[in-house]
Amino acid sequence: MATATGTNSFGSRATLAVGADKYEIYRLDALGKAKVGHVDRLPFSLKVLLENLLRHEDGRTVRREDIEALAAWDPKRASDREIAFRPARILLQDFTGVPAVVDLTAMRQAIQAMGGDPKKINPLQRTDLVIDHSVQVDTFGASFAFARNVEIEMERNRERYQFLRWGGEAFQNFTVVPPGTGICHQVNLEYLASTVFQSAGPGGARQAYPDTVIGADSHTTMINGIGVLGWGAGGIECEAAMLGQPISMLIPAVVGFKLHGRLREGVTATDLVLTVTQMLRQKGVVGKFVEFYGPGLTNLSAADRATIGNMAPEYGATVGFFPVDAVTLDYLRFTGRPEAVVALVERYCKEQGLFRTDATPDPIFSDTLELDLATVEASLAGPRRPQDRVSLQNVKANFSENLPGLRAVKKGADPAAQPKTPQKVAIDDGRTRYDLADGSVVIAAITSCTNTSNPSVLLGAGLLAKKAVQRGLRTMPWVKTSLAPGSKVVTDYLAKAGLMPYLQALGFHLVGYGCTTCIGNSGPLPEKIAAAQKEANLVVAAVLSGNRNFEGRIHAQVRANYLASPPLVVAFALAGTVDIDLTREPIGTDPNGQPVYLKDIWPTSAEVAEAIRTAVTPEMFRTQYGAVLEGDPTWREMRVPTGDLFAWDPNSTYVKHPPYFEGMGREPKAPSDIRDARVLVSVGDSVTTDHISPAGAIQPDSPAGRYLIEHGVKPADFNSYGARRGNHEVMARGTFASIRVKNLVAPGTEGGVTRHFPDGTLMSIYDAAMKYQAEGVPLLILAGKEYGTGSSRDWAAKGPMLLGVKAVIAESFERIHRSNLVGMGILPLQYLPGENRTTLGLTGEEVYTIEGIADDLRTGKRMTVTARAADGKTTRFETICRIDTPQEIDYYRHGGILQYVLRSLAANGQR
Repeated sequence: MATATGTNSFGSRATLAVGADKYEIYRLDALGKAKVGHVDRLPFSLKVLLENLLRHEDGRTVRREDIEALAAWDPKRASDREIAFRPARILLQDFTGVPAVVDLTAMRQAIQAMGGDPKKINPLQRTDLVIDHSVQVDTFGASFAFARNVEIEMERNRERYQFLRWGGEAFQNFTVVPPGTGICHQVNLEYLASTVFQSAGPGGARQAYPDTVIGADSHTTMINGIGVLGWGAGGIECEAAMLGQPISMLIPAVVGFKLHGRLREGVTATDLVLTVTQMLRQKGVVGKFVEFYGPGLTNLSAADRATIGNMAPEYGATVGFFPVDAVTLDYLRFTGRPEAVVALVERYCKEQGLFRTDATPDPIFSDTLELDLATVEASLAGPRRPQDRVSLQNVKANFSENLPGLRAVKKGADPAAQPKTPQKVAIDDGRTRYDLADGSVVIAAITSCTNTSNPSVLLGAGLLAKKAVQRGLRTMPWVKTSLAPGSKVVTDYLAKAGLMPYLQALGFHLVGYGCTTCIGNSGPLPEKIAAAQKEANLVVAAVLSGNRNFEGRIHAQVRANYLASPPLVVAFALAGTVDIDLTREPIGTDPNGQPVYLKDIWPTSAEVAEAIRTAVTPEMFRTQYGAVLEGDPTWREMRVPTGDLFAWDPNSTYVKHPPYFEGMGREPKAPSDIRDARVLVSVGDSVTTDHISPAGAIQPDSPAGRYLIEHGVKPADFNSYGARRGNHEVMARGTFASIRVKNLVAPGTEGGVTRHFPDGTLMSIYDAAMKYQAEGVPLLILAGKEYGTGSSRDWAAKGPMLLGVKAVIAESFERIHRSNLVGMGILPLQYLPGENRTTLGLTGEEVYTIEGIADDLRTGKRMTVTARAADGKTTRFETICRIDTPQEIDYYRHGGILQYVLRSLAANGQR
């Protein structure tokens, strides 16, 4: 929805004719004619931001000086200029989307309580929610796996789905894509995105402008592969954007990544993206834009580019952007977009200087690095982080090196006495006998948005499976296999290529269309496997074609997790272990006892290209997406509440009315200093949102599990934390409940425990927080570097807020999580360079006071923290206020972004 601005300082408004159609556009070259800046040399991604400012100039949120500052961008100087960005669209998935709809629903009731009209609360920007995060791999390795998993999914999530169906009908400008359709990022790539957006502008004029999107999922960056500027934001931030609030951001630094050459035979896009991720992590691009350029782009398909764009959160950048070019146009046609859309994209982008060719001069960048594609080698990443690339030939050595540190230390055991060499245990599953050992691959999953959008690696996996079956190879019996494509088109082209029977012969049956293993929905391991792992404390492995392999994410019992291309997922399922060098050792033996090597069954580039040419057609995309909103019979026949206000069910354990607006007045209370606070949690470096707000299984003996049991839910029906994000009671209890949390306040423990002070009693983090709340004690979190990395989970900020956390002091923050903290009224503070918990001698047992909040709160302000120990020792140190923009100051003063928006709507006559 375009914003009527009435301001056009640079005379950029013009008309563009495309065939018989005419569009209002805001010309970027008008700035050059006005001798403002150097627009022709700007990175393409900044040109998109610049057009956004031109179109929304209103003299208030977007001023003439903002446009001039961006047009004259200095690549060598960090900008302190705040700009207001308004995306064309918002993208949600169901884990993040349910709490967004819950909050909007609560806002309807809150505005009614303030005397307003609840129907005024609607998304102003187009919002699409794709249900893709709830399917779990309960059944696998069978032809009925898909049907059974979908059946279980609908049984588990009926309350949530009824709520979302209600939201899809009650809210305007809001579309819900039913379950079983695909992964939101792939649906976005193949269907929702248009590259150039069309809408009605001021006065009803038909406008054309770059398609832009923010999503409540960090991998929204995938869409940058087709020239759509988009990134993940907090669910809280997305809700505000849905309600018409601009996204405040500093003009970013842009790192140029030059590509040349082409990939060698046998090297996949996954190998490339793992290489790029490692390089950019080493470079340091957190909070920056990365833009790819150079002649190598012509040799990368749009799907390859999307794979690289998808991994931006893993290399730390806000976006990994690819400009529009001929490859983009080919992809739009290939995925069934109407020719009129493709014509508009080509004409608009060429007219605006947004179209790249190999002859395009290199833009200016803040910094650059480059890669010869011919140097990329077959790779995996692991066993703990996506940036830890390891070449295929070094996987065996990598696992051996990491094995001692991966083994769980049992309670009361001496870490030094743990076995350093591989262990094994014999299993008889009733059909066969085998040894389960350290390094055994117990999960092999073709899953996630990263790779399942890419026909080259999916068909490559199918071709490898075909050759393996023809050589008589079979998957090892201890491997849980799964195929979870990102869209139904994938199974269409695998079937047309004749490859599905071979994948199924190796156990890679379709288990669902959604984000499964990569999000932690890997489902249970077979009982005998799970028991053997636990009994022998084995370090078993998962190999998945995903983008995340943080500790505890994939499966609670799997400590070694490796990211790999789909063909390599199949290969490791055949080998059955990561304790192997597949470049030298045989992957198995054929029925004649002859060794079979990976090179013997690896498909050639020509074979993959031919499969793509003959098996993938635009008609497949048109057919599958033509009925994308219909859903299956269960979805269509579901009984759905009606009305402008939702009828909350007090007995629901999935969807509950949140407390954020209770007792809220029309005017905010002045912020105050934080006095006599206690540390609830103290953690080290690289603590992720998986640690803070787990999305996996709910343990029966956890606070969340006990809550559900008290409310009549059997452990078998717990579902996951992600599925229960609409219930703040569950999510608050799940905050810091990850089995991998190491809370330094409770040394020697692992999991969601802390000590309550001053008595020092060990208890769950949730119970301690509730005790502190009863005592009127505010809480803090102490953290190391990169606090809040990983998925953009709003509950990683909402949960701590509900526990009573008022501030987080860290060495550095992940971009989205820092924003989310502010959005929930939590103060992010950063130690001064060179200082941290250790250098300051902080134990977390002290009483803390933070001054400088009540007086002259501003961005970047130095704030004094005083820590008083039990023996009277006092430590005073300064921190930097990481509320980064004036707009965020307003949010914080109001207690959070939703409160700010609600008060603004109420003050303006409810719009």
